[in-house]
Amino acid sequence: QVQLVESGGGLVQAGDSLTLSCAASGRFGSYALGWFRQAPGKEREFVGSITWTTRNTYYADSVKGRFFISRDNTKNTIYLQMNTLTSEDTALYYCAAARAWGRIPPAEVDYWGQGTQVTVSS
Repeated sequence: QVQLVESGGGLVQAGDSLTLSCAASGRFGSYALGWFRQAPGKEREFVGSITWTTRNTYYADSVKGRFFISRDNTKNTIYLQMNTLTSEDTALYYCAAARAWGRIPPAEVDYWGQGTQVTVSS
């Protein structure tokens, strides 16, 4: 079992930055951890992921160069640093764990967090 708890969402202005956190617990060492998002009326989509052992990162084209994933092994936490936010980034952001790696399809996620809302006003 893997438990994931997100935090850090909120309301920001276009152009601002925001960092989300995801605290992981349980037996997550063999999983890739990642971020997904779901905007109203849209399907859940991959944002980025990081492998726990190699630290390799992968990003969706829509966020590449603006969003960055990192991890803190001492805190069992991954972070999603989001820069130059636009209204298109408004969504419920989910932390996820998957045995797959790379650009993970949502259907291959094994565990989900509860989500944290990010709203970008223009």
